[in-house]
Amino acid sequence: MRSDAFPGNGTNTASKPTRTPRWKRWLKIGLRFALSLFLVIVVFIGVVVFRFERILKARPGKLQTKHQPMEFGRKVNPFIGTGGFPWVCGNNTPAATVPFGMVRLGPDTTSMLIGEKALNSSGYYYGDDQLLGFSHTRLIGTGATDGGHFLVVPTREPAGAKVATIGATTRFSHSEEIATPGYYAVRLPQRGVLAELTSTPRVGVHRYTFEGSEPAHIWIDVSSALGGRRSAEGQVRVTPETREVEGQVRTFGTFASRYGGVKVYFVARFDRPFTRLSTWRGETISTNQPNAEGDRVGVDLQFSNSDQAAAVTLRLAISHVSVENARANLEAEAGKPFEEILRLAQQCWEDRLSLIRIEGASEKQARIFYTALYRVFQMPTVFNDATEDYIGFDRKIHQATGFQYFTDMSLWDTFRTVHPLYTLIAPEDQRGMIVSLTRMLEQGGWLPRWPSGHGYSNSMLGTPADIVIAEAYLKGIRGFDIEAAYAAMRRTALSPVPPGSAFSGREGVEHYLRYGYCPSGLMDESVSRTFEFGWADRSISLLARALGRTEDAEVFRKHSEFYRNLWNPKTQYFQPRDKDGQFFVPFKPLLLTYFDRKKKYTRDYVEGSALQWRWAAPFDAEGMISLFSGPDYFVEELNSFFAKASPTMGAWNPGPYYWHGNQPDIHAAYLFNTAGRPDLTQKWVRWILDNKYADSYAGLDGNDDGGTLSAWYVFSALGLYPVAGSDRYELGAPLFEKAEVKLGKQQLTIVAENFRPEHVFVEKVWLNDKPLDRTWITHGEIQHGGTLRFRMGPAPANLSPPTTK
Repeated sequence: MRSDAFPGNGTNTASKPTRTPRWKRWLKIGLRFALSLFLVIVVFIGVVVFRFERILKARPGKLQTKHQPMEFGRKVNPFIGTGGFPWVCGNNTPAATVPFGMVRLGPDTTSMLIGEKALNSSGYYYGDDQLLGFSHTRLIGTGATDGGHFLVVPTREPAGAKVATIGATTRFSHSEEIATPGYYAVRLPQRGVLAELTSTPRVGVHRYTFEGSEPAHIWIDVSSALGGRRSAEGQVRVTPETREVEGQVRTFGTFASRYGGVKVYFVARFDRPFTRLSTWRGETISTNQPNAEGDRVGVDLQFSNSDQAAAVTLRLAISHVSVENARANLEAEAGKPFEEILRLAQQCWEDRLSLIRIEGASEKQARIFYTALYRVFQMPTVFNDATEDYIGFDRKIHQATGFQYFTDMSLWDTFRTVHPLYTLIAPEDQRGMIVSLTRMLEQGGWLPRWPSGHGYSNSMLGTPADIVIAEAYLKGIRGFDIEAAYAAMRRTALSPVPPGSAFSGREGVEHYLRYGYCPSGLMDESVSRTFEFGWADRSISLLARALGRTEDAEVFRKHSEFYRNLWNPKTQYFQPRDKDGQFFVPFKPLLLTYFDRKKKYTRDYVEGSALQWRWAAPFDAEGMISLFSGPDYFVEELNSFFAKASPTMGAWNPGPYYWHGNQPDIHAAYLFNTAGRPDLTQKWVRWILDNKYADSYAGLDGNDDGGTLSAWYVFSALGLYPVAGSDRYELGAPLFEKAEVKLGKQQLTIVAENFRPEHVFVEKVWLNDKPLDRTWITHGEIQHGGTLRFRMGPAPANLSPPTTK
């Protein structure tokens, strides 16, 4: 018998193994896939974090050029407010510009997370290390993405098909980057080029120094737009004999798209001849073809570089009127060498920054203060050409004779702090802005809310132009058509705009007038609109009284108190109310609008919680405080509002308590004055100054919104704060030992006696050596100069001093 017949000799007598159930096999595969995906995500996050840390640890200053800032420019850090969490970023830029410049020439970066655009609406995000090139226009500090016109790219390579449509990036480091007022420079090591930028009001001046002897290329992307926004109607024409490029494009940014796009023209002139040219249209590159038209067009110019470290200087002028006007701007402003143009730009900034001289500040405080003052003068935008031509809201060409025509006014934000500061220290600029608003009224039919370019953006809510104009008039600014402005305010405050109007007006004003508040259910944002309409109505009332219209003054005073009809005495909050008078329930006062995605609970508030809108009537502070169950209760609740606020600046979640990074509650600390507790105003204002501003890339608590947060710092550091729409300033406590504020030919001197860092409380105040027994002053009391003197002291026995994180 064969041996293999027996067990153990090769014959398998065991039963056949069972198969693993299908669901277990799929579970095993799924777990392996999930683990692999998890590991990939972990590695990706690790790479991103490592890269961000490397980017942020690199500090500007290693790069050295021969250009040094002047006395006050040395105290400015243009990188403040360019980074942090994107949704609470200051949205500022280190671009080279002059005060209110039409040109803001700066770097456009790209995000490693979202591709071809920056995580900052101004085009530059401090957390990026990839750079697209340098463009000439942008808004400052806003949440809107407009501009990015005429991107200039210095490189060593000719443009290819993909480059022509999606651009090309290069690595840069903050350690090889410099920004001072009027000047920006960066070294691009992968391309072997040093880029230096400066500007005039309407001309961007570039100097690119190329290393080595390889040919240099400069591309001009005519159809570029920040954030990858749509462009159309692009044209470019090259004239080698004059070393010029000219063209035009229409872009559709956040605001420009709302009125049909904005058209921008340019003329660029080089200081050296180019040896070769190409133009592109879409992905089609055409060598030696000097013209191109289409939605995506640009030009690639090649320069010989036989000399080591040869520089190419480019002057690019823009206009919103015509190519001819762009050329006129070029001839009028940019005929001098780079160094002289830079010195003129620096001097323009010295003239503005020296309007306020401070003593007794730490180096950090001085840097924050002068950077804030610098931001205040970056926007609005001068919109007229050197010829005085500008495009009006009627799309026709007009002349700005005897004034500068301004646009890009973030009025819903800037009426609170920026325009009051202009009225105080730059009244001629403020007059030009008021004249501009009345021209928009004349040519467009309405006073705008957020004018951008040559159209109504209709961004935000209310009629803040009413507040700006009324305050300017109450504070003595003249030289504009106040009668036309008042008639427009009155019309918009008493009736809705006709259907199809370019301006949205006071949306829901008919309900506001009928019910005595904006009813929930008939309109969104009802609580916020009631407050904003009321603030404008109070300013119209004050203006009407100044114009001798006493009946109107009384009507609008009563309207300004409509917000009181939203007060719920049971909850002690301002709550949405329907047309039948019922308060909306359920009520969640701590829920931020940003986290209520479906707007189920917060649709009646704008950019904040019901708690943050609880203090929204500084124009009627006494009346608002009287609604609370008692002044002590008001103080207790407002103090808690600050005490529970996050001390972290630019926190990823600002929370429902005091948030300095947004507008609705930024006046709140000054309400303690009216409640009889100026010591708490002084405590919490100093807490904000110390904790919500810094001299770093994340140095703001939210969007600067055209300098709104910056102007808050300037005012509060001086020891006073405007009640917008009136002629009144609330008093705080000065941050510095002495400040000299130029008021035209006069000077206001603010002195802090017994000055020490720990002395943050005010014991007594004198105005021109007369004691003040109140916590406010009027504009008329200081507009001709004088001395405002504070005697400082330590915290009262019953009050703890402010803390610094």
